[in-house]
Amino acid sequence: MYSTKNFLLCIGVICRSLANSSYGIKRKSPLQNLHLVSRSIHHPCYPSSKFQRPPLRISIQQFSSLNRLPLHKTKLLNVKHGYQSHRNFWLARLASRLLKVRYLILGSAVGGGYTAKKTYEQWKDMMPDLEDYKWIVPDFVWELDELVDFEKLLKSLPDADDLAKLLPDFDKIGESLASLKGFLSPGYNLVSEVIGASDLLLLLGSAGETAFRATDQGYDNDKQFKKVSDKEKIDQLQEELLRTQLKYQRMLERLEKENKELRKLVLQRDDKGIHQRKLKKSLIDMYSEVLDILSDYDASYNTQDHLPRVVVVGDQSAGKTSVLEMIAQARIFPRGSGEMMTRSPVKVTLSEGPHHVALFKDSSREFDLTKEEDLAALRNEIEIRMRNSVKEGCTVSTETISLSVKGPGLQRMVLVDLPGVISTVTSGMAPDTKETIFSISRAYMQNPNAIILCIQDGSVDAERSIVTDLVSQMDPQGKRTIFVLTKVDLAEKNVASPNRIQQIIEGKLFPMKALGYFAVVTGKGNSSESIESIKEYEEEFFQNSKLLKTSMLKAHQVTTKNLSLAVSDCFWKMVRESVEQQADAFKATRFNLETEWKNNYPRLRELDRNELFEKAKNEILDEVISLTQVTPKHWEEMLEKTLWERVSTHVIENIYLPAAQTANSGTFNTTVDIKLKQWTDKQLPNKAVEVAWETLQEEFSRFMTEKKGKEHDDIFDKLKQAVKEETIKRHRWNERAEDSLRVIQHNALEDRSISDKQQWDAAIHFMEETLQSRLKDTESVIEDMVGPDWKKRWMHWVGRTKEQNIRNETKNELEKLIKCNEDHPAYLANDEVTTVRKNLEARGVAVDPCLIKDTWHQIYRRYFLKSALNHCNLCRRGFYYYQRHFVDSELECNDVVLFWRIQRMLAITANTLRQQLTNTEVRRLEKNVKEVLEDFAEDNEKKVMLLTGKRVQLAEDLKKVREIQEKLEAFIEALHQEK
Repeated sequence: MYSTKNFLLCIGVICRSLANSSYGIKRKSPLQNLHLVSRSIHHPCYPSSKFQRPPLRISIQQFSSLNRLPLHKTKLLNVKHGYQSHRNFWLARLASRLLKVRYLILGSAVGGGYTAKKTYEQWKDMMPDLEDYKWIVPDFVWELDELVDFEKLLKSLPDADDLAKLLPDFDKIGESLASLKGFLSPGYNLVSEVIGASDLLLLLGSAGETAFRATDQGYDNDKQFKKVSDKEKIDQLQEELLRTQLKYQRMLERLEKENKELRKLVLQRDDKGIHQRKLKKSLIDMYSEVLDILSDYDASYNTQDHLPRVVVVGDQSAGKTSVLEMIAQARIFPRGSGEMMTRSPVKVTLSEGPHHVALFKDSSREFDLTKEEDLAALRNEIEIRMRNSVKEGCTVSTETISLSVKGPGLQRMVLVDLPGVISTVTSGMAPDTKETIFSISRAYMQNPNAIILCIQDGSVDAERSIVTDLVSQMDPQGKRTIFVLTKVDLAEKNVASPNRIQQIIEGKLFPMKALGYFAVVTGKGNSSESIESIKEYEEEFFQNSKLLKTSMLKAHQVTTKNLSLAVSDCFWKMVRESVEQQADAFKATRFNLETEWKNNYPRLRELDRNELFEKAKNEILDEVISLTQVTPKHWEEMLEKTLWERVSTHVIENIYLPAAQTANSGTFNTTVDIKLKQWTDKQLPNKAVEVAWETLQEEFSRFMTEKKGKEHDDIFDKLKQAVKEETIKRHRWNERAEDSLRVIQHNALEDRSISDKQQWDAAIHFMEETLQSRLKDTESVIEDMVGPDWKKRWMHWVGRTKEQNIRNETKNELEKLIKCNEDHPAYLANDEVTTVRKNLEARGVAVDPCLIKDTWHQIYRRYFLKSALNHCNLCRRGFYYYQRHFVDSELECNDVVLFWRIQRMLAITANTLRQQLTNTEVRRLEKNVKEVLEDFAEDNEKKVMLLTGKRVQLAEDLKKVREIQEKLEAFIEALHQEK
């Protein structure tokens, strides 16, 4: 400030010196010839005509060092030969006069220097503080001190001491002043012209002022200001200003259109060479990728990052979507009349490109925004995604839909369109819809680096606004808020007082502050209007609007084009100011996570969820392949054992026991053949396939859940279990296996020829084991019916219940009946039941006939199994009689042959099923496992649910933070290069 003031003072002193053409004459400062703004600088305030300060008269008189010398001629004495010279002291007088001249010169120099210094101080005190007027003068004037070294210039000027020591050469001084005058006069004229132009701008820019500054054209030094009220002159100036603005606006639009076409051609030329060189991502695309990654990271932690975005908020149906479409220059959003259309946040990344296209971040399809069918498809796709993101029982969703829009002339920025704020929950909405919308809006707006684009409907009463209160809470100082008033055409038509619109734009009506205020028109309410027609209508409206003509609105505050430029500038300014701080924050987060990993898992690699899934996938496939390494013997043993466990009850109860109770061997064989045929045709093949499938599941589960010692990682257990269950659910056994198996089993059961003694002994052993097992089960049932015997009662101090006593008495009575008739049939006759009941009643035991029959079934079963075991022992030596078909022998071992047929059928069935397993079903199972793993790999939610734990989450966070930091650093580097 001081350097500027000194510079102006020096110019003033030198100019006044140059203005005085004759030395030694007092001149007035030509204040009346200066420009009106320049004159205002000479006074600290604008005085009125009544109180005029006395004129400051400064005399600048130039002195010569010879002014005081006598001008008469020196009288010299004639010296002649013979005469004596006149005796006087002319040399002394001359020396004295010369000494006086020196003193006069030194005194004059000292006095002149003091007077100049005092004058300089007076002028300096009179100078006003130019800090308040700095905006008037263009910036390049204030940069002169950077181009010219005024300190050096001031130091080069001689001071009073130098003047006192030197006798000046006035000829050289005159020449120097003349050259200095020629050198400084252009600068003086330039400053005068700049100040004059600034004053003219002041005069034209003050729309509502009626005060004009006027000055005297006389030679008076004082500045006088005269107020002149001339409404016509003001109107003429305003109309002239509007015409000039519109003229240059049209020129600017024409140039921008030409520039847009040229840039489109350049981008198309670059687009053709996209395959010959590596594609470099644009700056805004790099930034959008960072935001996409951050959205996933924030969702996992339920937090919000602090990177800048343009958050678009407003009341429902206030015109948010229309403003976004005007900025994106395409009708890309679904529309509705009065209903909620934006049901989830939509992130729109605008960037410049050769073609006007849109695409989603998770899709490769490009929508051509110049074609109406693609626009309709895009709107339909956005609507489908919104509906799919909304959970059941909700109206809005917090899931963000990411959309990228490219086109020539688009301003680069990232906008987030939020659901409209509502005041009432209507029918069909979830009860918490209002609170959910408020929470979503707060979550985005509480980001201290987010640009809030507050949309207000100008056609409704300001008192009905909800969003302004919400915005004022989030940004009370208005340092990052831009206010947009929509539907200004309807507002001008419907509002009785236009001053109300002016109050809104000036920020005096709503209880909120903003960086800037804009008024826009986004159409006539017809959803079929094109963007070009809306632009033309908007431009035509503001050209004819009284709001602009009466200076209620400024030209830079209207049209969506000016709005998009201002929003883009604010967005990139905020990005440049905050992105490095955010990068440092993620760098610190990365360091903390890496330290935590090193301390908790020093010997494990940092595998994120995808890498862990690949590792688990390989392990599972290895375990499925291990099924093929199971030996055939192991398969057959398991199949035979499991199949007999399933069919043994049917064979004993439905085939053997009924046949064994027949009268002779012929009837026995006939009964067995009939029942075996029925069993083979209806149940046996199906039961065998079920057993094989269950056996395969068992082995598969064993391999999947078996721990591998120290290498086992329990983090995969849940995933393996899910893969196993899903694979088993999808696997289906070959349907034709039952038909082929039925034929094989039928042929095996038809064979009755036992070839050697070894097979005979094996059949007897198989029969004996089966009968002993059944006998043991029967005795256990009888013990439960009659209670413990006397040994257990004495040893364990337990007794029988009343029912057990009754059954015990019944058992004793029935055993007597069997002893009397060892060939008694399996069924008890009614008269025998009556006899037993009466015998028990005679002993004082009341018993029910049903209880007698039930007890008889178990008693006779035990008796029959014991008899069969005794007969089995007798048949151990019966192979010789079997070979002779039991001719001339009372021994008949048809039951041994039956068990041999069953045993052989089980072995053949197990062998057949084993072949089906190893040749077909294991491979089909492996294929199903691969399909399940591929489906799980594409389902991120499934992976998150199955691969859980602190280690997984820590590795996942570490990967995301590293990726975010790397992309942020790349973005910052590109940002610096562009700057």
